[in-house]
Order: sequence, then C-alpha cells, then structure tokens
Amino acid sequence: MHMPHAHIFEPGLPVAADARYVPDYAATLGDYLGVLDAHSMSHGVLVQPSFLGTDNSYLLEALARHPERLRGVIVVDDYKLERELSEERVRHLDAAGVRGVRLNLLGKPLPQISGASWQLVGRIMQRHGWHLEIQASAQQWVTLGPALVQWPALLVIDHLRLPDAAVPEGRAAVLQLAVRDSAWVKVSGCYRSTLEGASSMVAELLAAGAGERMVFGSDWPFTRHEDNDFGQLKAWDREAVGADHFQQLFSDNASRLFALS
Repeated sequence: MHMPHAHIFEPGLPVAADARYVPDYAATLGDYLGVLDAHSMSHGVLVQPSFLGTDNSYLLEALARHPERLRGVIVVDDYKLERELSEERVRHLDAAGVRGVRLNLLGKPLPQISGASWQLVGRIMQRHGWHLEIQASAQQWVTLGPALVQWPALLVIDHLRLPDAAVPEGRAAVLQLAVRDSAWVKVSGCYRSTLEGASSMVAELLAAGAGERMVFGSDWPFTRHEDNDFGQLKAWDREAVGADHFQQLFSDNASRLFALS
C-alpha cells in the first residue's frame, strides 16, 4: 500500500516571503518513515509544502536517501518556468524521483496555463509522465477550467477541489475536468472543507466514472489541522469510497500515477 501526499520540514529552513503559515515544529523524514512503517505502507510521496516556497532542496535530499521508497512533487517559480522545467532539468529530476509540480493557488493570482511558457513545460512534463497538481478554491476552478481542459500533461485535482457549497459552478468545473482520462483526483484534506462536502464530492466523482483515477492523500502532518489522525482519515476514506475502490486508491491507482513499484 502507498501513502501519497505528505510534507516534511523542520524549524530553521528558508521559508517563502509570502508564507501564510509556518509551523513551529518538525515533521522530519524519520517521522514520516515511522508513520509509513506503522501503517504497513511500502511507499510514500512527499509534496513540497507551500511555506518552503520553491527551494525544494530539503525534499530532494529526502528522495536521495530513499530512492526506492519515495517519490516527490515540487514547487517551481512561475517566472522561471522554462529554466526550472527545461527538458534537461526535468530529466534530471525524474531520475531523482520527482513526478510532478504543485500549484497552491489559494489567495494567489492565477497562472497563465494557456500561455506559451506553461504549454511548453506542459509538453515536457507530458513526455516524462509528470502531472500538474493544483490546489485551488471554487471560483478559481471555474476560471481555470477552460485552460486546464487543454493542458497537455496529467492533471491532479488536490484535496477533492476543496468543496464549497456556496459556489456550485466550481463543482461543475471540476467534474468536467475529472471525467477526462488525463485527470486525477486526490482524496485528501477532507477536514479542509467539510466532511459532508468531501463525501458528496467523492460520491459524484465515483458516479462520473473517475474511480480509476483517484488516489488517497494523507496530508500528513495535517498542517494547521494537527489534531487529525491518520487511522481515522483512512477509515473515513474507506467509508467514502466503499470497499470496491478503497484498496485501488491505496495501491493500483497510486502506483500508476507516481510510477511506484
């Protein structure tokens, strides 16, 4: 079984100038490996936390220490796309275990996904089987939808799109994306919206036929929601997706998306 989407960090690391929140505790690689072992998880995926910005060195060091067990998702500078995601750089990062790029757009301007730079790196990412993982709010999904339909590489919708009942158009935009063969959904962060909204979104995704492209994400150590427990989240996931899909989310689907073995 695999545990995609976790974050590692410790006090003293360089943080992004625009960080909305910086934890005052450590969640180290050793801590994370302990969680994997405690729950009989063979592999894990580390996602660059937003507050560390585009300095992915801490994550890359972790991948280098456990190349067989870990994969990574990095964050890059929107203004240096063609350099940071050049063919040569992506080839190097892919060999290091990186499998995607994350955009956390909450409270931020939207990138020009349909622009020349993003389309160029999108084609490079496509050739390497990488994905673009997006965390966005409901209205942002509405605005991004048309560009993401044309995105050349794989797309991962983070945290079940952060369901918001006040913006039903966001739900419709995400469902339109999620039925595409190139789109995946991370069943994670249910506590970052509402359990009712998250459960409803899972049901709609399954009904739309997206079950083959859904993966579980632990979101460990649950930054700003540290009172959560992995075992309880796993139980919620089992109830939300049902027995038929539960094992699939933790094994087959994750193996395909992150090239885990």
